Amino acid sequence: MSSETLAFVYNRRRVSDPKDPRFHLEADYDDVKTIESIRDHLEHLGYTVLPIEADERAYVRLFQQREEIDLVFNYSLGMYGSSGYAQLPAMMEMLRLPYTGSSPLTQASIMNKGRLKEILRANGLPTTDGQVMHKAADKLKPGLEFPLIVKPVARGSSAGINNNSVVHNTEELRRQVTYVMKLFDEPALVEPFLSGREFSVPLVGNPPRMLPVIEPNFKKLPKRFNALDSLEIKWVFEEAGEGEDHLQCPAPIDTKIQKRLEEICFGVWEVLEIRDWCRMDVRANGSELYVLDVNSPPGMIPPEVSLTSYLPLSARAAGMDYEELLRLIIGAAKKRYGIK
Repeated sequence: MSSETLAFVYNRRRVSDPKDPRFHLEADYDDVKTIESIRDHLEHLGYTVLPIEADERAYVRLFQQREEIDLVFNYSLGMYGSSGYAQLPAMMEMLRLPYTGSSPLTQASIMNKGRLKEILRANGLPTTDGQVMHKAADKLKPGLEFPLIVKPVARGSSAGINNNSVVHNTEELRRQVTYVMKLFDEPALVEPFLSGREFSVPLVGNPPRMLPVIEPNFKKLPKRFNALDSLEIKWVFEEAGEGEDHLQCPAPIDTKIQKRLEEICFGVWEVLEIRDWCRMDVRANGSELYVLDVNSPPGMIPPEVSLTSYLPLSARAAGMDYEELLRLIIGAAKKRYGIK
């Protein structure tokens, strides 16, 4: 058993109903039950846990307790602005505290989906073309053809993505861009909507190990839903138990797809200099695969709270329980820092 002190840094969700429009603003965060459950698992591993909410007072708490903290388990995504994912890693680096996960630069690059696309394309990694729209009246750039999907440029957990996000004409495009900008006060990312299979690929360790791939089975969705991982699907349909067979893990993929996913995801990991853990979303268009998003840190809801949280679901498919997964992530970070 460990006697180390682990700071557990998180964001707490105040709005619990996914049908409440305000939920989109906090979709990246976690409810109290999840936070308390993760803390309990960390304590069961033998750590003395210091829970710290990633709000405006987080730096003060980290500063005051820096001498007793051996490692920070960073499960936070910041609070405000288009570089929120980088906020807590930057604090930890300023205080010279070792922490799990990627650097401020990596986190900022991941959060801004427009910049992420630019980095991937510049390094020869497959991602769709896209356009960041700062107002609904912006002219669509040449080469982008309907159907398109409209997303907030700097959000995760499917925030701002609903059944209306797939648009088929200029009127629908402007309506959805307006919706995103009004709700989040940030630009919208517009990109082609791919109609093929979608894969969620968890990676853990340094160098990374790929855990079993997850595939949503869009054929299981009611006809009222578009074939995408919207907030409605992730937080309402799946959590209500309707989607019992919706998530396939391991995904039914052949050797060719498995190999291509490894090539792409390991390449993205290297180019972005990701550390310890993440989850990547990849979608097919015909026989080609394209990176949609990188989730860092990825959702980590314990199984006693939800059985549909992707990373723990994948770990279970690999024969790994929740605490083994935690131990693997923390161990990867400790090894990087030379902590025994």
